[in-house]
Amino acid sequence: MAGLLIVTAAGPEDPTRASIPFHIAVNGAKPAGTEVAIALAGDAAELVKPDVIANVLGLGIPPLRELLDKCLDKEIPIYV
Repeated sequence: MAGLLIVTAAGPEDPTRASIPFHIAVNGAKPAGTEVAIALAGDAAELVKPDVIANVLGLGIPPLRELLDKCLDKEIPIYV
């Protein structure tokens, strides 16, 4: 089966762009049956810090904390 690796470097300074990879993974790729993982590079590595992720609130999508929790529940790998 083909898989999808979503690579992002968007950090907390752009909350919508930072959240989109998690949204695509958990609400798009995984439910469609696609093997998916997320790779955080550069500024995106800051997103794994609890005090940072709590304040990442993108527009038109769930808060990043909620998206990350869903990714973890669905066992979507996240590489830093």
